[in-house]
Amino acid sequence: MSFSSVQPRSAQRTGLWANIQDSIRGVQRDYTTGPIGRAVVLLAIPMVLEMSMQSLFAVVDVFFVARLGPEAVAILGLSDSLLSLIFAVAMGLSMGTAAMVARRVGEGSTEQAATAAVQAIATGVAISIVLGTLGVIFATDLLLLLGATPDLATHGRLFTSIMLGGNITVMLLFLINAIFRGAGDPALAMRSLWLANLINILLDPVLIFGFGPIPAMGLEGAAVATTFGRTIGVLYQLRQLSNRSGRIVIDWRSAALNVAVMARLFRVSGIGVVQYLVSTASFLGLIRILAPFGETALAGYTIAIRIIIFILLPAWGMGNAGATLVGQNLGAGNPDRAERSVWFTARCNTVFLGAIGVVLLVFADPIVWLFTTEPDAAALAAACLRIVSLSYVFWGFGLVTVQAFNGSGDTTTPAVINFLVYWVVQLPLAWALSGPAGLGPSGVFTAIAVAQSLLAVVGVTVFRRGTWKGREI
Repeated sequence: MSFSSVQPRSAQRTGLWANIQDSIRGVQRDYTTGPIGRAVVLLAIPMVLEMSMQSLFAVVDVFFVARLGPEAVAILGLSDSLLSLIFAVAMGLSMGTAAMVARRVGEGSTEQAATAAVQAIATGVAISIVLGTLGVIFATDLLLLLGATPDLATHGRLFTSIMLGGNITVMLLFLINAIFRGAGDPALAMRSLWLANLINILLDPVLIFGFGPIPAMGLEGAAVATTFGRTIGVLYQLRQLSNRSGRIVIDWRSAALNVAVMARLFRVSGIGVVQYLVSTASFLGLIRILAPFGETALAGYTIAIRIIIFILLPAWGMGNAGATLVGQNLGAGNPDRAERSVWFTARCNTVFLGAIGVVLLVFADPIVWLFTTEPDAAALAAACLRIVSLSYVFWGFGLVTVQAFNGSGDTTTPAVINFLVYWVVQLPLAWALSGPAGLGPSGVFTAIAVAQSLLAVVGVTVFRRGTWKGREI
């Protein structure tokens, strides 16, 4: 098992366009030296495109499933809420994996970076098998627990079982892409999701509505298409990890479990998993608060959240770029450069999300009508987009600073912030505004905007203290 050295490329190609081309092609770079702006741009471009592809799964599925009616969209939303728990675990493990790989790369310990990658993959496979088994067995009960009616839970059982049963594809996509990002090779992560999405886009309409001799599978067709697309993406990732010309190369014949490294990974990722579970579980709470308002409310919320995720995941890609720079520069003994990278990335992210927020305020209605022709669901989705978009300028700084903590290996601070913001503020506020205050679903949307704004304010305040600079992993 070996990890090929990351060598800085000679400056034969200059200019923004040349650097962008190199970034997408995956040309090797040293991100611990040179202009910070260039480093952020070169890392962020493929990471933003990667996250755009991740969010495209959600948009494509809801685009086609909405043609099946509000009940199908409601099932999709409930199942997504359950799958979000898988995403939380995957993101927590990925965060720790990326931080460890980036730190080892910054230190020049390339063999140790590869060892950490193997432990992360083994851990992800074990966890996903357990979660998948439980998800298939208890699919109906889990839907009922979220507030689905007995009929809705019965109709949604098979779709939910396929999505949860195939969660290993989600886990590995996140984990292996985190390895690529931590190593400073986000182009491979981007390509794996391009491939997975292409398969999903081609298969979704065919399997949902049928084509020629292929029978229509309805809602379950979306689950099969998505899972199969992700499987192809994972196979591509594994091939790249075995490619001798890659930056990170794993010889699977000699790969072995390393208890010490796995324990360190659990220490960093364990709190990270809690961090994401705290935020994800709060959104499950929001679903539970919305459920009594009926299928139309759930359908409108599901459509809006899918659009919001499509927008925010590219912004999350900017946060991932900042996290990689933090990890590698701390490993290289340059904490000041790490901090400057975060502020530069946050400013760029805020400009991007601020512009998107204006677009959603003006064009929420026509955007929503691309996904549904149900007037009531469309009205709720548009209201959600407008209300939440008011907080987008705050999200820009919040996403980057929280990811910066994670990139340094400090997963405890974001976990505490998430608990205070989402559980102490967001959930009680959503309940109070939607129920006692009489705002209905709009009260839930308002609570989301308030919580995300507060998260950014608290995140920036704590980040300025600089305690993350001394974190060892």
